[in-house]
This record gives sequence, C-alpha cells and structure tokens, in this order.
Amino acid sequence: MTSLTHLTLEVTDLTAAETFYAASGLGAHVRLRAASDEPSDGFRGFSVSLTVERPADVRALVEAAVDAGATVLKPATKSFWGYGGVVRAPDGTIWKFASSEKKDTGPATGRVDRVVLLLGTTDMAATREFYVGQGLTVAKSFGRKYVEFAGSETPGGSESSRDSEGSGSGVTLALYPRKGLAKDVGVPVDGSGAHRIVLGGSGDGSFTDPDGFAWEPAALTTPR
Repeated sequence: MTSLTHLTLEVTDLTAAETFYAASGLGAHVRLRAASDEPSDGFRGFSVSLTVERPADVRALVEAAVDAGATVLKPATKSFWGYGGVVRAPDGTIWKFASSEKKDTGPATGRVDRVVLLLGTTDMAATREFYVGQGLTVAKSFGRKYVEFAGSETPGGSESSRDSEGSGSGVTLALYPRKGLAKDVGVPVDGSGAHRIVLGGSGDGSFTDPDGFAWEPAALTTPR
C-alpha cells in the first residue's frame, strides 16, 4: 500500500524559504529543495491545510506566517464550517489553517491535529480510481465534491507528528475539484507549469498522477 508520508516543496530561493519556514513554524510539516528551471505561473493546484483545535490556534498560525513574510489570502474569521484563515508563503505555497470550533474556548494550544494535502483535480472520478489503483484506501467520499484517503497520519499534536529530522510525517491526502479549491483558498483558478511540490510515498516506485503531481519513494528524499 502507498501512503503519503511527507511533502517536499520545490523553491526558487532555498535560503529564503528555509528562513521563512523556520520563523513561521511551518517547517515542521514540509521538506525543502531547490526547484528546477521549469516555470510555474498562477495557481499551482494544491494547498496544505493544518487542522487545529481552537480559533486562537488559527490566529496564532496566521500571525506567525505573516510576521515571517506570508501574504494573507483570507483573514482568520468565522465561517459556516468553523473558523479559518489562508495565507500564501513567499515561495508561493498556499497554507490554510482551520478549526471546527467557531467560538473562542481558550488560548492557543500550539497543537496541529492533522496535516492535509488538498489536490485540485480536473476529473475527480478518474483521479480517485488512479489512487485506488496505487493502493490507497478511500476513507471519505462525497461523490465528485471531495475524496479523502486513509493514510499514516499521526494525530495528537505537532510534536508527535514530526520525524527525527524535524520534518512533518503522516499527511492525509484529499482530492477537491480544482475550481472549488481555488475558490476555497481565494485565488484565481488559472495556472500553468510546475506544481512545485513532490509527494513522498511509502511505496517503492515513482509515478505521476493524472493532474501532474509527482510521487517519489520516501527513501529518495533527504530532509532539509
């Protein structure tokens, strides 16, 4: 079975990215490496979502990211589903922070309950079947609106979800229509070129999904 173990962001300025992710605290959830010369323009077709316990945790994550250089796409606010905010890191990666709670029930806990990679897809049914064929198990499905796969997530806080090198582990993979994902994070849907992300899998082989997202064995990625 293939599961998503970690995320590697490909960045054009590795030193600047390392500084941002260290200062924002988001570096615990991704690995970094230098990008190729392939261009990347507009929406890259994915977002990384951190699910937290309280609205105060959402605000703390947004504030830390902005202080480190991120741009706010959607300010932290109450919504129909709970409380959330969206930022774009200087390297272009879109981060969403969300809590199912709408009311403040206390100070920020500093815990991250789940890390979810949302891939925007042009054909939900085809991409779902592709991943099932790769050995992933569907955990949740809402027709062509949302699919979530079972994986190796490690709930219970950001400290327990880090590996020995300090990189995030146990990422939940989910699919969302590309147009809907762009709307959810507050950006235009148009985009082309490199996704600037590589998915680390627990399997032995490398492959590319129908939307162009590349996977590689976890053993090929050296944390940085």
